[in-house]
Amino acid sequence: MDVSTCLKSLLLAIRQYRNNRSSLNAAQLQKHIEDVSGLKCGGVLFSGQVLPSECLSGLMEVAGDPKTNHTLTGTIISLLAQFASDGDAKEALHSSYNFTGTLAAIIYCNRNTPEEPLVLQCLNVLQRLTYSVKTLHCVSHIHELISFLMEHVQSNNDDIVKACLGLMANLCRHDISVQSHIKSQSNVKAFYRTLINFLSHNCLTVVVFALSILSSLTLNEEVGQKLFNAKNIHQTFQLIFNITVNGDGTLTRNYAVDLLVDLLKNPKIADYLTKYKHLSACLSEVLGLLHSKDRDTASKVMELLVSLCSVPILRKLVSEAVLRPPTPRLQPGTRKGVQSRGSEPSLALVHWATSPLDGPEQCYLQALSLLAELFEEVIDSSSSSPAQSFAELLLQEVLVLMQSPDSTEGTEQLLKKHCLRAGRVVDLLLVVCRDDSLRLLVSKRLSPEVCISQVELLLSYSQDLTGSTCTTSNYHLSQVCSEVVLKTLELMSHLRLQMPDMETAFYRILQDQRMVTPLSLALTSNCRQHVQVALRILFEAAPLPDFPSVILGDSIAANNAYRQREAELSVRSSSASEDVKSFHAPHAESSGSACSIDSLIEKLQNGAELQEKVKDVHMSEIIDVYEQKLSALACKESRLQDLLEAKALALSQADRLIAQYRCQRAQAEAEARKLASLLKDTERRKEDLQSELNDQLLEVERLKSDSQQLLEHNGRLQAVADQHQDLKGTYNQLLNRYDKSEGMLKELQAAHTSLTQQAESLKKTNEGLKMQQERTLAELADREQQIKGLKTDVLEKERNLAGLQNELKSQEEQIHELEENITILRKELNKTEQARKETSIKASSLELQKSQLEAKMEKMEEELSKHAQMIQMIHSLSSGKLKGDVTANLSL
Repeated sequence: MDVSTCLKSLLLAIRQYRNNRSSLNAAQLQKHIEDVSGLKCGGVLFSGQVLPSECLSGLMEVAGDPKTNHTLTGTIISLLAQFASDGDAKEALHSSYNFTGTLAAIIYCNRNTPEEPLVLQCLNVLQRLTYSVKTLHCVSHIHELISFLMEHVQSNNDDIVKACLGLMANLCRHDISVQSHIKSQSNVKAFYRTLINFLSHNCLTVVVFALSILSSLTLNEEVGQKLFNAKNIHQTFQLIFNITVNGDGTLTRNYAVDLLVDLLKNPKIADYLTKYKHLSACLSEVLGLLHSKDRDTASKVMELLVSLCSVPILRKLVSEAVLRPPTPRLQPGTRKGVQSRGSEPSLALVHWATSPLDGPEQCYLQALSLLAELFEEVIDSSSSSPAQSFAELLLQEVLVLMQSPDSTEGTEQLLKKHCLRAGRVVDLLLVVCRDDSLRLLVSKRLSPEVCISQVELLLSYSQDLTGSTCTTSNYHLSQVCSEVVLKTLELMSHLRLQMPDMETAFYRILQDQRMVTPLSLALTSNCRQHVQVALRILFEAAPLPDFPSVILGDSIAANNAYRQREAELSVRSSSASEDVKSFHAPHAESSGSACSIDSLIEKLQNGAELQEKVKDVHMSEIIDVYEQKLSALACKESRLQDLLEAKALALSQADRLIAQYRCQRAQAEAEARKLASLLKDTERRKEDLQSELNDQLLEVERLKSDSQQLLEHNGRLQAVADQHQDLKGTYNQLLNRYDKSEGMLKELQAAHTSLTQQAESLKKTNEGLKMQQERTLAELADREQQIKGLKTDVLEKERNLAGLQNELKSQEEQIHELEENITILRKELNKTEQARKETSIKASSLELQKSQLEAKMEKMEEELSKHAQMIQMIHSLSSGKLKGDVTANLSL
């Protein structure tokens, strides 16, 4: 079954399934999808024709429908994922068919079940689809996709974590709108902590993904300055070079190289890399990868080397490593096999630069760009002689690339690739021609016929692109053709003095009317270099008699009018939602217009058949009119398509500016709060400093006396410095004597050549002078060492003396304080002794009084006893009553 029949059956199955979503129709559609997948018809599917476009649009609609079975959706995604690595197909899926938005919508519909195989499949395809491609901020469900990724980076499934991190790294890279949206999220700090925790993960792929995201989000912020500071950046360099050289899979190597390329754009990190001590060894091992048979690996390595060449110091290092003679460069002790693998990387570059056109175009384009950088460094450093032999080999191989491909074997795709490679080759030759000797080599090996055939091919190809359907890819390719034509003419202008035939061909091409298109495109370009090249060519062409200056002026005016009309239409554009809708479904409109054009062509053909029966001779003129109208409608449609893309870009830019404004406003509020807290802290610190200032003022008086001592010590040091100057003068005198002795030695050697008879005596004298010189040098070195030792001894003794003096002063102060304490204690001791004597005297007097009182008590007791006896006598004489009274009185 051919491709056209298979696509028609697929389109019919899609329509049947959309009309009736039965299991039978779903199985039939899945069978047709599998048939298309087995045909490998990527070139036909993305050719822009009506039938393939209808099939792709229908597949997108079926896959994006939440009611579609997961098995059928997975089959459609598997079919389209086959083309995610192809450049043109990838661009068409991303921009024209909105495959990114469809996959994001599928993930959003299944966000509650992230363990589904369909979700993981969509994440993996999205990662491949968005790699090195900028995702527009207006893609449907992009915000929900970012929220899903931020939420599920902590999943228990390692495959989901790896896919989420890889997709997040793609979305964040070089996309300010996505970065601003992520930074505006409330859980961004937790997301940062999660990424930092991933840096210690056992899988290097996860580590590289996390580093890539952190560099995109935080490189110019406080978190990034802590992560990529001088202490940690060397570990990052070592990790990147280890992954690049030893490899942890092609995917990990690509992301590691991209991370280093992004980091090198920061001047501070580029400076850190120049100071990396293992850079030479790492560079040697990286250059060894150029001998790999894997084109993707070699292309990524050359991309890394081109990025290194953006730093002047690193470009010099790369140039020396690549263009140096093929000698063993590695130190002993390194690993075996690296030396042979890293030998002669220049030959590997020539091999990749001359690889076939049917291979990956990035491989030979990166090789040619790297060679241009290396020769630019060689010419700027004025050291082109070592690279002379390599330049001869390179020119012998590279100049073959400028020859036109075989028309019988070359397709339109090969012609496009030839155009791109020819532009890089001409850039390389323009760099080489900046040196006079290398320009002479180019003039010997390059023939005018090659340049003429190159320009003729590109001019005819550019005319074919201009006359065909005016799509965006054709417009860009036409611009590339025009640029290559002007660069080739500039090369011919450089070589016309060395090659007379080249001058004739150069002026003949300038008078061709087809040169109007390249000159007008370059003069109205936004690129400064293109305008300068066009002006140089125009200055050469303007004095020529047959130069089409009027047509050039009309073409420039038409381009300017088109730009002005495009700007006016963009200003008068309708609402933003209509722009987004039109941007998301441009292919539907283009397919509808194509269908209308096809119907018109069918009507014209039917009309032509009817008119053939009548034999109308003016039918050809009517067909010409209709063809002109159709071409005008096609051009108008393409311009409207460009306007819609410009409107969508303007809308995305507005969203990006709004997100930036919100982010900046939040940062300003945070900074205001931080400044308020800093103000409070400064006030508190001011009060503390005021108290410290009062303390310091008290210490100033103490320091005055110390400063006087320091001045005296400074005077002593000045005397030592004077002695040092004197010694230096004597040393200079000895050096002068040494220079004089060397002059005498040279004179003696000259006399030795002229006077052969006195040779032996002069040799002995010379030997004696040498011995005396050695003795004087040895004595001088000994004296210098003695002087240095004496100086160090003097300094140490002065330091010890100052320390001893300080200790002596402190000890004297302590002794003085102790003496004062002793005198005070003695006075207190005398006072206590006097008080003791007084108390002893008082005690003796009290004892005397006690004895006297005891004597009185004894006397009174004797008298009392006498009174008692008298009472008893009276009691015996008196009556009982009287006795009771007396007893009572006595008791009282």
